[in-house]
Amino acid sequence: MEKTIHQGRNIKRFREMLGIKQEGLAYGLGDDWNQKKISLLEQKEIIEPDILEQVAAILKVPVEAIKNFDEEAAIAYFNTFENGSINNGHFSPNFDNCTFNPIDKIVELYERMIKEKDAFIQKLLGGEK
Repeated sequence: MEKTIHQGRNIKRFREMLGIKQEGLAYGLGDDWNQKKISLLEQKEIIEPDILEQVAAILKVPVEAIKNFDEEAAIAYFNTFENGSINNGHFSPNFDNCTFNPIDKIVELYERMIKEKDAFIQKLLGGEK
């Protein structure tokens, strides 16, 4: 049996990672939207394609990210690290074959998310030029 990705829950995850409140997302979607409607949207397993595209554009994430992100699969991936990857109770994955520093990539993503959140807040406050 194939597992269905819960798109509404994924919208909530990305929104929260970006530090955007439901009211902020509602504002970005237009006058027909409010906090309660966003809450209901985040409870839906499947989102209408046109709404999904609008939300993805506001959150600045690919539509495919919302459609395909599977938390269980991500956890399962991290559980595949060999037992030797845990040293003295600290997580230390085996990155011997990486051609990049994973911590640098995490920092880059975080910095980009902060910039996008700040730009979104400026837009909400009417400060966009």
